[in-house]
Amino acid sequence: MGHSVPSLNDKSLLKSQSYVNGQWIDAKSGKTFEVTDPATGEVIGTMPEFDKSDTEAAIAAAADAFPSFRTTTGRERSKMLRKWYDLMIENAEDLAKLITWENGKPIADAKGEVTYAANFFEWFSEEAPRLYGTTIPASVAGNRVYTIKEPVGVCGLITPWNFPAAMITRKIGPALAAGCTVVAKSPGETPFTAAALAELAHRAGIPKGVVNIITAMSNTVEVGETITSSSTVRKVSFTGSTNVGKILMKQSSQTLKKLSFELGGNAPFIVFDDADLDLAVTGAIASKFRSSGQTCVCANRIYIQSGIYDDFAKAFTEKVKGFKVGAGYDEGVTHGPLIHDRAVSKAKSHVDDAVSQGAHVLIGGQGIPDLGSNFFQPTVIRDMTGDMKLAQEETFGPVAGLFKFDTEADVVKLANAAEVGLAGYFFSKDIQRVYRVAEALEVGMVGVNTGLISDPASPFGGVKESGFGREGSLLGVEEYVTTKTVTVGGNGQPLQGSS
Repeated sequence: MGHSVPSLNDKSLLKSQSYVNGQWIDAKSGKTFEVTDPATGEVIGTMPEFDKSDTEAAIAAAADAFPSFRTTTGRERSKMLRKWYDLMIENAEDLAKLITWENGKPIADAKGEVTYAANFFEWFSEEAPRLYGTTIPASVAGNRVYTIKEPVGVCGLITPWNFPAAMITRKIGPALAAGCTVVAKSPGETPFTAAALAELAHRAGIPKGVVNIITAMSNTVEVGETITSSSTVRKVSFTGSTNVGKILMKQSSQTLKKLSFELGGNAPFIVFDDADLDLAVTGAIASKFRSSGQTCVCANRIYIQSGIYDDFAKAFTEKVKGFKVGAGYDEGVTHGPLIHDRAVSKAKSHVDDAVSQGAHVLIGGQGIPDLGSNFFQPTVIRDMTGDMKLAQEETFGPVAGLFKFDTEADVVKLANAAEVGLAGYFFSKDIQRVYRVAEALEVGMVGVNTGLISDPASPFGGVKESGFGREGSLLGVEEYVTTKTVTVGGNGQPLQGSS
């Protein structure tokens, strides 16, 4: 409990203001909101409660910065992003402490996130100089046709609390690489990590107004609507729930914004009889329990073929027995708290619903009030069926439900019976099955014989109600540019002076 304030090596990374037009500012109203440590419930600080007028000022700052920033060369922008990356790596320990403090994830996980987050700046610093256009052979002899990639304009970015650093860098990196300026609303639950990133942007020499990081909690809806309805903002990128995504899309329709949405998932995790059991158990542990189940690509429905169902359930439960739940800074802790008590209630409701319909808890299944109101035991439940809540809803907590299946055709049908399709995983040693099943799953990303698929080099995004657009990878910058076609006519004459 004695961890109310992490000792930072560089105390100036802890900010309690928003960053707009190169300056640290409060909300015009003077209002603030409190941020709490999910492990202790203690207030760790306050941040400005921005409203519509504050948000409009940030959008105006980004709009003012855009004309000059768009004329910088890809190489100049590359150097800025690279400097920002270097500063993140230099301050990695402090950034990790901030993530654990406000998000709750264990410090080892937080360090992993900082590296992952910084790698987006490194990746997009390398993409920035490579925004190539094309030269196109025209159908008309006298015409010359070429394309150029242009930045879309001011971008509104809205990010969630589960990756306080990586969700921001994954959006700002490509936006800056393309020559866009941004207004990023950091999550109300975890704004301090974002503010530290803004401080590092300032130190990296990113021009004022190019990166604006704003905060709000109770005004989140108002701030979101200000961004989506602004005719100055040409693009919105959002990571969060499908329901909120639908609202933002509707709001954005008035100004026909370019959008990219990375929304909820309900990831199937399939283990076939022919899988390497140890590898499958390790993969399922990593995928299901990373950040205590609070990632959008977490295994949610775990389908095990009947031939190895009992063996898997036993081996998987043994691994979970080795977990140590506690505050993220404490020695040996593998799994931290959930973000708030509503997350605990949801996990509990999924467990109770399953048990009431005949499922059996192998381990866990309860809150851990001795540790605090936001802790829930890592849980494994067997004998799950498709009518249970967990089969239909994303749990976003440390509850692993094991479903039994018989054939490949059965499980693919079950896996695809979801409105969302973000990630899917399966384990098999049969090469033909690998191709068959990978191509049959209705998801944007498939992990084969691995439970961890995130990589800045790899396109991240979903299908169906998990949204559209891709983040990271060579496709990441495409979301922030438009293609301009230039046709130059009258070029069909012979060389001058020839008879």
